[in-house]
Amino acid sequence: MFEYMTAQEAAEFWGISVRRVQRLCKENRIEGVLNVNRVWLIPKGTRKPLDKRRKSERGGICE
Repeated sequence: MFEYMTAQEAAEFWGISVRRVQRLCKENRIEGVLNVNRVWLIPKGTRKPLDKRRKSERGGICE
């Protein structure tokens, strides 16, 4: 069974705001994301999507 993290947990892990994570989810920039009762669930181990505004960026992995 898959393990998920909330948008809040992803935001803390990736070092970005919760609102930014929610926006990435809504724009389908994160694979495997689920929206259950207005709560975004993101599969653990998902890499942070690259920010198109920057030329290079390191993405973290949650284990």
